[in-house]
Amino acid sequence: MRQFELGSLTSPDVAERAGRTVLLVPFGSTEQHGPHLPLSTDTQIAIALSERVAAAVPQVLVAPPIHYGSSGEHRAFAGTLSIGQRALELLLVELCRSADAFAGVIVVSTHGGNRDAVDRAVGLLRSEGRKVVRWSPSGGDPRDSHAGLGETSVQLALHPDLVRQERIRAGNTHPLAQLMPVLAVEGVGAVSPSGVLGDPTGSKATLGEDILDRWAEDLIEAVRREWDPALR
Repeated sequence: MRQFELGSLTSPDVAERAGRTVLLVPFGSTEQHGPHLPLSTDTQIAIALSERVAAAVPQVLVAPPIHYGSSGEHRAFAGTLSIGQRALELLLVELCRSADAFAGVIVVSTHGGNRDAVDRAVGLLRSEGRKVVRWSPSGGDPRDSHAGLGETSVQLALHPDLVRQERIRAGNTHPLAQLMPVLAVEGVGAVSPSGVLGDPTGSKATLGEDILDRWAEDLIEAVRREWDPALR
């Protein structure tokens, strides 16, 4: 049993530590990631980052992950499951309201399509006096926004057995901002038949480890910044 997994603990176990513990909620999606990456890519990254933080900061617990998000932009691709913006927002509001026993909650959101709904939920929760924040990966190349070099390298570091390397091909490599007018209305399929936004050729596990290390350090700093000095 891993002591940082909320779902592995009993209620008395949690009661003893909740007031001095930050709860991380891994929040991803179930959506296409090109022909070479699994549908669970975003969720796997959120889980891995949360677990790395929990291993480094004893005052952190990791909640069971949320596997569904707002992924309507990927509707043209088989396997994508989406609960939409309104349901996502409500889910997070009610989930975080139920976590009042904890010192705070960080929503570890690794799917860009979730951002607006998560921010609305966090804004409402904070207006109610709750200590809730959103954290998302940053610093990516705008020409490599989905199933490209970065995400593919991260998956090679985490779950190489799930990467179909023989299917790796470049997708649309135009900057995301340039694609958004069409993408926002017609979906990813209208700008990239493969579903890839970026060029995953040249992906490697060592690059993925570097990216994971950088993101984990940033998330650790966010945890400590929001709840300092208690967690130092």
